Amino acid sequence: MELALSVCLGIGLAAACGFRVFVPVLGISVAALAGHVQLADGMAWIGTWPALTCFMTATVLEVGAYYVPWIDNLLDSISTPAAVVAGTIVVGSVVTDISPLMRWTLALIAGGGTAGLIQTATVAIRGTSTVTTAGTANWIIATLELLASIGATIVSLLLPFLAAAVVVLMMISASIYLFRRLLRNKPRPTASSNTQTKAL
Repeated sequence: MELALSVCLGIGLAAACGFRVFVPVLGISVAALAGHVQLADGMAWIGTWPALTCFMTATVLEVGAYYVPWIDNLLDSISTPAAVVAGTIVVGSVVTDISPLMRWTLALIAGGGTAGLIQTATVAIRGTSTVTTAGTANWIIATLELLASIGATIVSLLLPFLAAAVVVLMMISASIYLFRRLLRNKPRPTASSNTQTKAL
């Protein structure tokens, strides 16, 4: 039961990393310092005051940068791999009572995979907004992403099972959105190519 609880906690926090990389890491640091979360072996450094200061600074910089036009799109190019790394770390830091090999394998698949999928969907949405509105509506998306990251972090820390259930729904929605976007962007045969095909 405790293992399932920690896995659900990690998956919820990994999803939050898909919206903002440092918000859930900051949340873990605060929760660890408050004694609410037990960190895995080797990850105790996350629950220290120096780490909290670093995470807080990084969070402020990340959140602020997403409100600067065009810089948000530049950040997206590096945020996807960063989100995968952060998702892996948050799961690996909260899942305990299993071997290191199993813990980090689970962290990479469940944590990195979840964060990467959510982040990829948000990048696609921001790209669409940039093209259709010249970036003028990106601040709305940035605000929604921030609220989603904060909300997912809080719910994960307080109600891990509920957070995991919501994450599953989010991942299904993100997968459907990305699949449909891929189909829309798939090149269609032109009239000339159809004529040539018929001639053959």
